[in-house]
Amino acid sequence: MVIFRCSEGTAISTTVNRNTKSRTKTAAGAAACVAAAYLLVCYFLIPELWIFHDSRRMADSSKMVTSTEQDIPGDPINVGLVGTKEQLIRAFAAAKWDPADKITLRSSVEIGLSVVLDRPDLDAPVSGLLFDGRKQDLAFEKPVGRSAAERHHVRFWMTTSLESNGRPLWLGAASFDRGVGVSHDTGEITHHIGPDLDADRDLVIGDLEKAGQVSSTFERAGIGETKTGRNGGGDPYFTDGQVHIGVLKD
Repeated sequence: MVIFRCSEGTAISTTVNRNTKSRTKTAAGAAACVAAAYLLVCYFLIPELWIFHDSRRMADSSKMVTSTEQDIPGDPINVGLVGTKEQLIRAFAAAKWDPADKITLRSSVEIGLSVVLDRPDLDAPVSGLLFDGRKQDLAFEKPVGRSAAERHHVRFWMTTSLESNGRPLWLGAASFDRGVGVSHDTGEITHHIGPDLDADRDLVIGDLEKAGQVSSTFERAGIGETKTGRNGGGDPYFTDGQVHIGVLKD
């Protein structure tokens, strides 16, 4: 028969280790509960309450306004292009705008690290907005500074309208991300946009013109002039309400 003897010090050390592990598990469980509560409240409960409380804003929204996946009015349509998908991609490459990645776990982690560590992420994803019942077909961005916290960006949806030479009309929403924060409406983590939407609309068309990609431009009516607009994150904006459209060189 073999007898194992443990010193008093060893027994105390074992007890301390067990208590430390127990406290760690308790803290981890509490953190998980807080995170779950945050996700439930900000991403599910508050959007539903917002829809119930502010349904008039949704009813008053023009057809030229995008919406979030929770049906909250988003950025207005303020820019357009006439051309094929390949022509759009080549045009923005010539203008030194980068295509935005799709939202995946990896791209979400990369943009998070870009913001926290202040390092570049040239193809950082943009959140999905809906127009005519579907998410954007293409998105492009132009970085400002080192990280993805600040950037010019534009989303495009291909429409069924055919313009010059039978090419499709793409309608887009251009805005400037001025920093990362939480939504004023729901508390979700998001980018906050700058209020002057016309400036970014003009930047998109201007950069494409400087790169020699646009043959002509024209305007169409958008949402109309407003100084009291708010997007899906609750950020205020103003615009003259016109859609500037560029015809890409054939």
